[in-house]
Amino acid sequence: METTKRTRKSKKTAVSDFRKLKLLITVVNRNKAEFYMDFLSGFEINFQASVLAQGTANSETLYMLGLEDSEKSVIFSVVREDVATEAMHALEEKFHTLKRGKGIAFTIPMSSVIGVAMYRFLSNSK
Repeated sequence: METTKRTRKSKKTAVSDFRKLKLLITVVNRNKAEFYMDFLSGFEINFQASVLAQGTANSETLYMLGLEDSEKSVIFSVVREDVATEAMHALEEKFHTLKRGKGIAFTIPMSSVIGVAMYRFLSNSK
């Protein structure tokens, strides 16, 4: 009978330790990508990938909007749901205060991850 109690207790602990993950997508000027990746790593983010991107606006539109160039980087970061809001608020502050540091950021909920080890790595669980 004690074995059953232990099994039930360990299952409850495992379920309570589960934290949902989100994919944080950040689009920034290419020359600021490394800065933002370093900045985001402070939010317990273990996985980030950056890809080069090209904006679609022509030079006349860029000039009218006060933007410098269309060379962008898209940063993909996996973040725990409980930290995502804090990271988004911090990014918003940086977008407003950093010179030439404007960008956009949004999250997409992740519905599954294959493997416990991969989940632990992505969620920064021990």
